[in-house]
Amino acid sequence: MKTLKEIQEYITHTIQQLNWNKAPRGLYEPIEYTLEGGGKRVRPALLLLTANIYDANLEEATAAAMAVEIFHNFTLLHDDVMDKSDTRRGRKTVHIKWNENTAILSGDQMMIEAYSQIAKLSADKLKKVLPLFNKMATEICEGQQYDVDFETQDDVTIPEYTEMIRLKTAVLLATALKIGALLGNADETEAQALYDFGINIGLAFQIKDDYLDVYGDEKTFGKPIGGDILCGKKTYMWLSAWKNVTEEERRELMSWLHNQEAIPNEKIQAVRNIYTKVGASKECEVAMEEYHQKAVAELDKIDTNGDKTQELRNLAEKLMGRNK
Repeated sequence: MKTLKEIQEYITHTIQQLNWNKAPRGLYEPIEYTLEGGGKRVRPALLLLTANIYDANLEEATAAAMAVEIFHNFTLLHDDVMDKSDTRRGRKTVHIKWNENTAILSGDQMMIEAYSQIAKLSADKLKKVLPLFNKMATEICEGQQYDVDFETQDDVTIPEYTEMIRLKTAVLLATALKIGALLGNADETEAQALYDFGINIGLAFQIKDDYLDVYGDEKTFGKPIGGDILCGKKTYMWLSAWKNVTEEERRELMSWLHNQEAIPNEKIQAVRNIYTKVGASKECEVAMEEYHQKAVAELDKIDTNGDKTQELRNLAEKLMGRNK
């Protein structure tokens, strides 16, 4: 099991083997629904790719990969409640299909299950991995709080936003990579390089997500285009535009931001036109490529010819070229 495709097939098979056929069904059925919803499985794939590089024990690496994937999906359940999102991966979100209480409680149970998977590690590995996993969990909560705070702030800067997405998105990718390395007893220098690779590719990944929310294809993106615009979220795209607009365009942006009665498609199109006019889309593309290059530079610290890290490089390229 060495290629990305083989690893992704293994992850899908392993997730299907998890037993959620338990009572009460109102708690476990939404978990099963969430995990069978697909997704890119990027985080467990990163963990297993690095575990494979360092010949880690497959059983332990699998448990850690499941922990990462279940924890990630737990955060999505709660995020969708907080963001009032109707769809996820082309399907109804749990709080829409069931209700908010169910989404919260099933999400809580998923967090518990994630820690149950981590607890399967041997004592020496658990000692290394658990503090890292706990740090990740805390930082994701911090990132989510910043995201909530930014909704009512008009003076958010790009560095502040970048720190928010580092916490909310990138640390989970980085942690998955480092856990895989630690399970294979990689030295600290290489484990840290993989972590830093994850941070940079995670930042590029989220900026790409911001870009696709405006310019993506709804059929392939898996959720309605323009959702961030309608919610008034301060994305990289918004902040890039904000610092480049004229005073007249700034007033227009603010007017659209606070106009909750606007026809959705008109609002999305109007804001998109401003983004394009002031070069926000180009700025996003430049930022994505900068973080991508920083990520590759971290892998070069491990091997410059790509023998060990080729599959990670391939995945990074795939993430940069994605349309969903």
